[in-house]
Amino acid sequence: MRRRKSVSRAGLGLILLGLGLALAGWAVAGSQTAGRRGAPAASAALQPADWVIAGPIVVTMDPHRRVIHDGAVAIRRDTIVGVGSAASVESRYQPAHRLELRDGVLIPGLINGHTHAAMTLFRGLGDDENLQNWLQDYIFPAEARNVTPAFVREGTRLGMVEMIESGTTTFADMYYFESDIAAVVKQAGMRAVLGETVIGFPAPDNKTPAEAFAYIHRFVAQWRGDSLITPAIAPHAIYTVSGPDLRESAALSRQLGVPLLIHLSETKKEVADSLREHHMTPVAYLDSLGVLAPNLTAAHCVWTDAADLRLLARHDVGCVYNPSSNLKLADGMAPVTQWIAAGVPAGLGTDGAASNNNLDMLRQIYFAAELQKDATMDPTAMPAEQALALATSDGARALHMEKEIGSIEVGKKADLAFLSLDEAHGVPLYNVYSQIVYALEASDVKDVFVAGKPVMLDGRLTTLDVPEILSQARAYGRRVLRSLHVATPSPGH
Repeated sequence: MRRRKSVSRAGLGLILLGLGLALAGWAVAGSQTAGRRGAPAASAALQPADWVIAGPIVVTMDPHRRVIHDGAVAIRRDTIVGVGSAASVESRYQPAHRLELRDGVLIPGLINGHTHAAMTLFRGLGDDENLQNWLQDYIFPAEARNVTPAFVREGTRLGMVEMIESGTTTFADMYYFESDIAAVVKQAGMRAVLGETVIGFPAPDNKTPAEAFAYIHRFVAQWRGDSLITPAIAPHAIYTVSGPDLRESAALSRQLGVPLLIHLSETKKEVADSLREHHMTPVAYLDSLGVLAPNLTAAHCVWTDAADLRLLARHDVGCVYNPSSNLKLADGMAPVTQWIAAGVPAGLGTDGAASNNNLDMLRQIYFAAELQKDATMDPTAMPAEQALALATSDGARALHMEKEIGSIEVGKKADLAFLSLDEAHGVPLYNVYSQIVYALEASDVKDVFVAGKPVMLDGRLTTLDVPEILSQARAYGRRVLRSLHVATPSPGH
């Protein structure tokens, strides 16, 4: 049976008879089990830490791909200050809080490189349609009639519950009213790159691209330099944004020093239309406009050829693979192994829950490995370690955040997820990467830290009121159905 121990050094002095030495005792924190006896002595030589997480297998995803059995991580404020064996870390750090975890793995927090969190409230709307029909007949009308600041706040809260519960600590978002989204993300303690949408028709928040650019100036001014929120600009796609507005988006991103997010080469139709209208692929078209740059992250990149990949690699553009969404919409299979071979920074995302229909990154990691093997007819393609990297170290690079997140290393932000190996599907353990990718599930995620703070402990979210969020989501679902004149489904349907 796994033993979980969360304790604090809090003034329980133990006098060792005969030696007269005072040692700091272990006190129970909250309702967790009693602390481990025989803790290291309090000493002036010990460095302070806010947390020490000890005992699990630590899968660092660092450049050396260290896997540390009976490992430990020390955290001070929002940063990792110690990584190593439990014995070595505990001999150097005196924590305010200690979490002992057994029979599991500690991994870097997962990075969802592309989603639309608020669209979780559209989950299941207009399923089994192609992308263009899904957008034109369902999503755009539903957004026009329902999307408000309150809607995006509640949808994002619902999305964050799902993401945290499946081990995600950072997500890249593209939607409307991103300043309102930023407020609830900050309150929940998640990390996010939030792209305010620029689109060529009246949107719920801004009716013209000019209004969107003015909004972006205010949005960036409000959130620039925040420890968790990275404001960004998100021109929707080449088929919904004009050439001048795409060029302006790129220029503004450089002027303000913020990232740029876009949908790119998602469907065969997008490529065919671009060849007909611009006599170039979508990638080449963006290059001609000066949009390709090291601050750009492009979602999908499904229909990319060798010349496209050379352009993307030359400009250090990140591409984000969205396997479930691409499968469900029959958009095609992204050539991810070719991205990697060409040197394109490759990440992984869920897309929005309206087209997926979930935000479970562990499921995406599994699909990434399995589908790339099938696409290449090579079982050695996309090994488990590489698939996990798409959602951690490589995913951070695709978002141009590799100096901050994506691995468990000293100096990186303390974004961590603990996965239990207690269930039948978690044993026996031969290869830790294979276990994570092919066997473990979202329900195995038990503890999640973002910026050194626990947002989930022992399966319970600490910053979000889950029952209230679910209640609000059900109410919004009924409103959306009424707005589209669709009968409310009966219970069980």
